[in-house]
Amino acid sequence: MTSIWEFFALAALVAGFLATVAIWSPKRMPIKLSAVTASILFLPLTWAAMSELLSKPKPVDLEWWAEETEEATVLGSTMREEKGIFLWLQLDQLDEPRSYVLPWSRQLAQQLQEALDEAAESETAVRMRLPFESSLDDREPRFYAMPQPAMPPKDRHDDDPLYFGRET
Repeated sequence: MTSIWEFFALAALVAGFLATVAIWSPKRMPIKLSAVTASILFLPLTWAAMSELLSKPKPVDLEWWAEETEEATVLGSTMREEKGIFLWLQLDQLDEPRSYVLPWSRQLAQQLQEALDEAAESETAVRMRLPFESSLDDREPRFYAMPQPAMPPKDRHDDDPLYFGRET
């Protein structure tokens, strides 16, 4: 369930249940009408809140769908001093990239910048270890540039050269 429609459907079911309880309660009519009205107003407010959150980066502390992720590819980043480190991550188990924000840390920002520079120099990607774990263990850097892939072998040691022409 990662779609806004599924979450909205669950919210609509809860609002419908609350409206039903309000209608069948042994209270006075004005109280019943106000409860039903509140349940009806709950739906557009829920939709507006969910759609507004779609464009915002999610704090990594709130990620609970992919918390067992070991590594992710950093597709893009922006660092705002004292505000956060904004990342565009491609998680290995998901098709679409996601936007996250890490709490500001000068050490993490420096690691990320060094990894970005190294990746640009070697023309590789930047990876992030344990993106959703708030570990204080800093023995290994969280960000690193992927190693450059090995070049294909230059010399062929085939006894038979490749020949694609017609034999005459």
